[in-house]
Amino acid sequence: MSRSDTRPTKPHAKKLRIAAAFAVLFSIAGYVAAQYVTSATGPARCTVSTAGAESKDYELRPEQAANAATITAVGSQRRLPERAVTIALATAMQESSLRNISHGDRDSLGLFQQRPSQGWGTQKQITDPVYSSGKFYDRLVRIPGYSRLPLTVAAQRVQRSGYPQAYAKHEANASLLTAALTGRRAAAFNCTTGPAGGDGKAGSPAQVRERLMREFGKDVLAGSEKPVPAAAAEGVGLRESDGGDARESAGGYSRTQAAARLSADGKEPEVRIPARADERGWELAHWAVAHASELHIAQVSFGDRVWDASSSEQGWRTREGSDSGTGSKQTSVRMRLATAD
Repeated sequence: MSRSDTRPTKPHAKKLRIAAAFAVLFSIAGYVAAQYVTSATGPARCTVSTAGAESKDYELRPEQAANAATITAVGSQRRLPERAVTIALATAMQESSLRNISHGDRDSLGLFQQRPSQGWGTQKQITDPVYSSGKFYDRLVRIPGYSRLPLTVAAQRVQRSGYPQAYAKHEANASLLTAALTGRRAAAFNCTTGPAGGDGKAGSPAQVRERLMREFGKDVLAGSEKPVPAAAAEGVGLRESDGGDARESAGGYSRTQAAARLSADGKEPEVRIPARADERGWELAHWAVAHASELHIAQVSFGDRVWDASSSEQGWRTREGSDSGTGSKQTSVRMRLATAD
């Protein structure tokens, strides 16, 4: 051993080692803190709660939830039964894990791994979730008695997959997701997003209305189960020559109900949608929560419940001042949009 090997460590070298050790500790602490914050309030997960005493939530990512909500909305626009939506969701779960991917086996693309070479559409069309969902339903409804067939059989007749039995493993979760996103189960769907997505961007009422009409149909903003004139659907009043005064729409609601406006405190823009039935209201409310991050929706309320992006880990809460016994339930779905920081 040389003489230099036995010399005491220099003071500045020891300080450097201590500083490096503290840096490592701070990094670990920062990582743990970041993980805690993300899991509590960040854009981490969406959940569907099950009914019954032994509840076991089904969890998915916000991207997957948004795609599932779109698939469900397109089925709703076509007035298809829940079974059709369940088949579509289970198929997309197997084919793409509910992700709109730009790759796959050979030329397969999108949520349902549809192939341009097999007549499903162009690459651009197939990677549009609204289009691809519509094409899936187009082929599904041509199958005689599809709603009474086993899910694997119905899905396989549309997809012609090399692994037809693989769809079966997704049926339970697809059924659970369908019940929530169609509105049959109230307040059963939640996403933890952070404050309106956490990116400081403002929501656009025009963008929200456009997405709603594209996925649910133009009559959605009038709260009608039947198509209404485009002017009414877009929040524009009918002329007297259209059979009503300047305040009425074909759905029987004033034009201001279907249009965007400021919220009650006059600070945040809001989109209101009349909901004639609870299931319809919860269908729209859950759709809004699923798309909250991308559309910068800060708050959703319906009936006597409210979901707030800033406290989304708490899920749906009872709305302040509401009392189901006094008939004060909110009869429209309200989407309050974020404002820019």
